[in-house]
Amino acid sequence: MIKNLKEKVIGATGSISGATSILGSWQVCHSICLGLVAVLGILGITVVGMPLLFLTKLAIPLWTVAFGLLFVTIWFYVKKKCISQNLIMFNSGIIIAGIPFQVFKNFQILFWMLGGALVVVSSFIFIKSKIQKKRKKK
Repeated sequence: MIKNLKEKVIGATGSISGATSILGSWQVCHSICLGLVAVLGILGITVVGMPLLFLTKLAIPLWTVAFGLLFVTIWFYVKKKCISQNLIMFNSGIIIAGIPFQVFKNFQILFWMLGGALVVVSSFIFIKSKIQKKRKKK
């Protein structure tokens, strides 16, 4: 019972890490904002400007929280071996792709490629393992 609860907490920590790292990226925030403007436009509400612009001020703190939670997740993996390597690789890719610091603006495409590659590889490994498990059951 307690082991199951610990696994759920650890899994939730990893998921929160990945989700908050996405909010750290300017492009993602910008895309969400444009989507909100489009939805409001469909409903007949006209919005001038960017209604979620305040999120850009939160990008660095949210990304920092995600980065910290990733280290907590890695620590649990090293100590307990109870977290999927694919989950850690996926979250690392999202965090790398979402680096919000202006100092690294010239390397943004490199971070997107590296982070995206990690996400794609981890997703591929996950799907491949699920297909193999289905084949073993048959």
